[in-house]
Amino acid sequence: MKVGNLEIVPIVDGTSYEPIENAVSHPDGKIWDCADHPTDEKGRIRLDIGSFLIQIKDRTVLVDAGGGVFTGEGTRTGAMLDNLRRAGVDPMDVTDVCFTHMHWDHVGWSTTDGDITFPNATFWLHEDDWAHFMTGPTAVPEVRDLLMPIESRVEPIDAETTLLPGLIARPAPGHTPGTTIYVIHDHGERALLLGDTLHTVGELTEPEWIGMWDVDPVAAGIMRNRIAEELAASGDPFAPAHFPELAFGRLVTVEGLRRFSWAS
Repeated sequence: MKVGNLEIVPIVDGTSYEPIENAVSHPDGKIWDCADHPTDEKGRIRLDIGSFLIQIKDRTVLVDAGGGVFTGEGTRTGAMLDNLRRAGVDPMDVTDVCFTHMHWDHVGWSTTDGDITFPNATFWLHEDDWAHFMTGPTAVPEVRDLLMPIESRVEPIDAETTLLPGLIARPAPGHTPGTTIYVIHDHGERALLLGDTLHTVGELTEPEWIGMWDVDPVAAGIMRNRIAEELAASGDPFAPAHFPELAFGRLVTVEGLRRFSWAS
């Protein structure tokens, strides 16, 4: 995706096939029928996992860090570093890793066997997610063990801020306490990287759908609708973290209804 003179390159780490009922629910019990994001013959929806690569002047930026090497039922990751090198970037080249949030499938390549995978990088993340996942009763031991080696390299975010020229971090709590979206802008153009503020196309076109992995479902639903209204009004391209092939889309309003199209 080109944004002015900047290019956003999806770096796929792997793919998860999830039963649709694990991803979303509908208060009226509606059967999933989203043609733009269909289920397979087993009733599973495809959710890819990975990262987005952006070169900003002398900075090499990753938004999220995939899932690491993982194999589970319907899920396999582990290709991100090879795909990053195919894009011409070595882990040593990465200067900034910007987390949308701290679920395992977004921070998995932060370390490898206890060593920092991107040793020259600053790690940007919202302080509320660090507190939620790393300390107190909500801490996740697997995430804590994975991320402790990067602690000295973490730069906390607590409000909307410009991290680099052309890269804005915007808190969007709900999915997790510190969920953050990233706005890339250049020469009057914008694109948004939405993380897990939504997982499926249907959550944008039919706001009644409820995400099943949200820490605060009410706040997440309000945030999702707010983002959808902004996207429909602006026409800006956007990419959630798990669309197939980490693809971008656009949203418009036609006769009062939101319509989605894949962006080229």
